[in-house]
Amino acid sequence: MRYRLVIFDWDGTLMDSVARIVACMQAASRDAGWGRLEDAAIRNIIGLGLPEAIATLCPGIDVERAERLRSRYAWHFVEGNDTPMAFFPDVVSGLTELRERPGQRLAVATGKSRRGLDRIFHESSSGHWFQASRTADETRSKPHPLMLEQLLTELAVPVTEAVMVGDTAYDLEMARAIGMDRVAVTWGVHAPDRLAMSRPAFTAETVPQLFDWLQGA
Repeated sequence: MRYRLVIFDWDGTLMDSVARIVACMQAASRDAGWGRLEDAAIRNIIGLGLPEAIATLCPGIDVERAERLRSRYAWHFVEGNDTPMAFFPDVVSGLTELRERPGQRLAVATGKSRRGLDRIFHESSSGHWFQASRTADETRSKPHPLMLEQLLTELAVPVTEAVMVGDTAYDLEMARAIGMDRVAVTWGVHAPDRLAMSRPAFTAETVPQLFDWLQGA
């Protein structure tokens, strides 16, 4: 087994949650009086921590309005929006098979908050699938590699035996920063040519391709 630890991004990689994120960010921006945000701009920041995402989307925003936007986004995502979210097809079966490999460890590195990740772990009954996780509010936001470094330390796995899987350049660049292998998936938010700039070890165009490659690695 080449990779004892496989670290997954969440939104846009395992879960089809992009439409909900976009809708909630647009609603939050209107509530905060910032105005309309373009879909493409919101998709581009998915994967960043929420404060970093807001700063990127709304350059020059003052602290009070940024906090209003943040709190309204959280409200819309949890209570005010019912856009469906589900794992991408074949993700559950792929993770199940991967978990059955002796010695295989799985983790999550996400731009979500700890509260948000724990909520979705509970709602999807998936938290026990992963031996560890890191969120943007308990460490540094992607593309800084601190969350990966912390996961390696917690699980006592050397960087040469771990791989990061994600749909954004933020995922891939934080792995590249510490010499970790990385796998790009093209069904998320960043275009294949942008992902290719981070020199992934493999680029998966479908979920079965991803898990077939991980099983063979």
